[in-house]
Amino acid sequence: MHMADALLSPAVGATFWAGTLGTIGYCARKLKENMDEKMIPLMGVLGAFIFAAQMINFTIPGTGSSGHLGGGMILAILLGPYAGFIVMASVLTIQAFFFADGGLLALGCNIWNLGIYPCFIAYPLIFKPLAGSGASPKKITIASLISGVVALQLGAFSVVIETLLSGRSELPFSTFVLMMQPVHLGIGIVEGFVTAGVINFVRASRPEILESAASARPLSGGISTGRVFAGLLIAAVLTGGALSWFASSNPDGLEWSIAKVFGKPELPEKETGIATALKSVQEKTAFLPDYSFKKPEGAKERGGPSWPSVDPGTSVSGIVGSALVLAAVLLIGLIIRALRRKSACRTK
Repeated sequence: MHMADALLSPAVGATFWAGTLGTIGYCARKLKENMDEKMIPLMGVLGAFIFAAQMINFTIPGTGSSGHLGGGMILAILLGPYAGFIVMASVLTIQAFFFADGGLLALGCNIWNLGIYPCFIAYPLIFKPLAGSGASPKKITIASLISGVVALQLGAFSVVIETLLSGRSELPFSTFVLMMQPVHLGIGIVEGFVTAGVINFVRASRPEILESAASARPLSGGISTGRVFAGLLIAAVLTGGALSWFASSNPDGLEWSIAKVFGKPELPEKETGIATALKSVQEKTAFLPDYSFKKPEGAKERGGPSWPSVDPGTSVSGIVGSALVLAAVLLIGLIIRALRRKSACRTK
């Protein structure tokens, strides 16, 4: 559900950029006030895992479309909403700048759609009440399914509203929403089961992590997150390096919906304006566009699409991207920790 710049007007793109940056600043301030420093490595490895998982599109039966994991619920449940939102913003920013996944003008919208709804609506208002304290695997599964579906439905509806506000007459509201919501219902169900699987793995390994995120209390000194860190790191490497070969070649839910309404999976891009300027920037920064090696100009692909698509460029993208997210999130965590310690020293 990564929006392209062609779907947005500059005013809408800038508005959501402002809202997203404001939310990032708010989350950073909250973490500065009350951050568990032992969770910084977990923030990094979870970001790496979500990056790799988002590379795998799964087919939605009977539709000809596909979907991929959003990951916002996993981040919110394991890290809390503030750290979860910052990690999601880091993942999507690296995808946009270095892999040309989602437009730069649309980056604020993409972070909003995939971060705000799971972290600040579905997690506190649905997952926590349903799962309760000391949740059983069954409760976690039910809560993950319902909250995952709600978060994705809100994100999909937000895409429709953003295109409406942008004046994209090619995508009439009623028709577009009738395409977007049902297909993302199927995607949300799959996301709910994946979320439940990851959360139950962490619950079996270190239930204290779930309790810490839910109560906003730090982990006790004797608790190690090493096993969870290692498990998620291995999953990120395997997912990005090999499982990404098995991604569906069908258009994702957003592209499929646009094609059903407009006749093509993408709207035409404008030849001038801020979106064009940002695209030029993205072409320079994206060293692995579309998660593959850059192809020489004029080069044509040989043969039709194959499955699995064994592509060294995809494997390199998965591993390099995961490493970039891991490094970026660790750096952000260390900066917030340094500011927190500096602030604590001033108050003494």
